[in-house]
Amino acid sequence: MKNLKYTVGVDVSMKDIVCCLSVINEEQEVKVKATHKFQNSKTGFQKLLSWVQQQIREKNLPVNFLMEATGVYHEQLAWFLFGEGKTVCILLPNKAKSWMKAVGLKSKNDSIDARGLARIGAERKLEAWTPPSKNLLLLRDCTRRHQALNEVRTVTNNQLHAIEHSQFRNNIVVRQLRVTLKMIERQIKELSDTIAEIIEADNLLKKQHTNITAIKGLSTLSFAVIIAETNGFTLFRKVGALINYAGYDVIENQSGAHVGRTKISKKGNSRIRRVLHMPALCAVRDDQPQFYNLFLRVYERTKVKMKAYVAVQKKLLAMMYFLWKKDMVYNRNFDHSKSVQLN
Repeated sequence: MKNLKYTVGVDVSMKDIVCCLSVINEEQEVKVKATHKFQNSKTGFQKLLSWVQQQIREKNLPVNFLMEATGVYHEQLAWFLFGEGKTVCILLPNKAKSWMKAVGLKSKNDSIDARGLARIGAERKLEAWTPPSKNLLLLRDCTRRHQALNEVRTVTNNQLHAIEHSQFRNNIVVRQLRVTLKMIERQIKELSDTIAEIIEADNLLKKQHTNITAIKGLSTLSFAVIIAETNGFTLFRKVGALINYAGYDVIENQSGAHVGRTKISKKGNSRIRRVLHMPALCAVRDDQPQFYNLFLRVYERTKVKMKAYVAVQKKLLAMMYFLWKKDMVYNRNFDHSKSVQLN
């Protein structure tokens, strides 16, 4: 029976990569050919390629490598394989998890995950991965560090406030906290300047920044965080997938006469939801028709302001996706929702 393609499912951790080589034939039967574990290092990557070549008998068939986008541990392998001319596919973790549940894979370990990924790659036609630009990776590092510093600043401010208002004030601790705050402020300013410089030096980012930040409330930092966390929306062919990735997908709890609480899943990138909180408040406050009217409709239906603001956050994210993909400047009077399918 004729085979169609080989797929290498790769489960990546900090130290190791567990690989499963599978092949699919004309009758859609997926067979596991071999499994092996390698070090997550350049030496391990080279051994992986040699192992795959030894296991494959039909050299003319395509070979795809499939892995999940989990943290940063997969990045070096993905870049290495891409540099070697291999076809690399990267799947969002929630998609892989849902598919594995659907086929009855209840247990979870590195070997099972690798086999599941190999089966997904064999049975489905996945889009080949294209590496993000260097500037997007730099932006991601800067924005994540910026968020971490803001969190530390908040904690330090709270500590300083508590000690200054305590019964016995410790001047040494107060002095150290104030010095720490000054250092944090300086580093935050340095990161903000660097983020602006990266965007200004990249023609695509500069143009899209002008287009998208025309939305009142969306700052340079908000733009940078969302673009960096989504790799310029390259992993999303539909806006619905982006909404799910950010954790804005709605979960209903209703069966028969029982009507439970409807809420967003929050199973996604929390950095995106965090950075869209203030822009949503500004968009409603500035009475921008699309966002303000949406806020009113949701608030009248639910009587919960936070649900209305979350709906505005979701619309802001969809708007950014639309403007980026269409290369358009934001128009406050144009209804972009008619051009974006959210499902």
